[in-house]
Amino acid sequence: MTRVEQYLFDLQGYLIVEDVLDAEAVAELNRLIDLQDVGAEVAQAQGRLHSGGFLTWGQPFVDLLDHERIMPLLKVILGDGFRLDHYYAIYLDAGAERLGLHGGNTPYDPPEYYHFRNGQMYNGLTVVAWNLADTGPVHGGFCCIPGSHKVNYPCPQAIREAHVEAGCVVVPEARAGSAVIFTEALTHGTAPWRAAHQRRSLLFKYSPGQQSWSKSHIEPPHGVTLTERQALLFEPPYFHARASLFEEVAS
Repeated sequence: MTRVEQYLFDLQGYLIVEDVLDAEAVAELNRLIDLQDVGAEVAQAQGRLHSGGFLTWGQPFVDLLDHERIMPLLKVILGDGFRLDHYYAIYLDAGAERLGLHGGNTPYDPPEYYHFRNGQMYNGLTVVAWNLADTGPVHGGFCCIPGSHKVNYPCPQAIREAHVEAGCVVVPEARAGSAVIFTEALTHGTAPWRAAHQRRSLLFKYSPGQQSWSKSHIEPPHGVTLTERQALLFEPPYFHARASLFEEVAS
């Protein structure tokens, strides 16, 4: 993680990593999604669908679990030995309304935190959202209040109601192929979707190795091939003698 990336994540509570996937990789993921007839499901859900299970749809989805560009960033953000807590996709059609602002440093939520001690950041539940379509101020999508992962006051109701119209809420531009990494301690939500194209974002939510946000512990997907490191991401939460996720890379 570069000093600029460290600074921006500490300052904002999120980081946009541009051009992680090339156009060919994005097209292949979208093609595999199209094979699942997701469009009909989104229409049935009135334009907004949160849905999991995509790790069984093909190896390109599995390969996002420990992408070489993202893993070193997560090592700094979460420490070695982090685990996949849960995952799902967000699909939005034109006209889908906002998702309310939630999260924030105050009131304190034990599994969703941001601390800084001894020159190092410590985070609870952390999200990597892969954009398979352009998002941003014109289109909609991820929105947040930068810096709210460190705020000492709860978010006022007036700001929650104003949502993207509040001056402190931003909708950062993130093109298809980019990844948005953010701590769940950040106050965040979804801006109304105004684009003609469908929003497609794949959200992988990681926790420190000793912690679980979800009551149930995620199981490895069936019918796909996992590397040794990918399999480690599905280990249940514990701290003592947890295996490093980076020995394989170092060797």
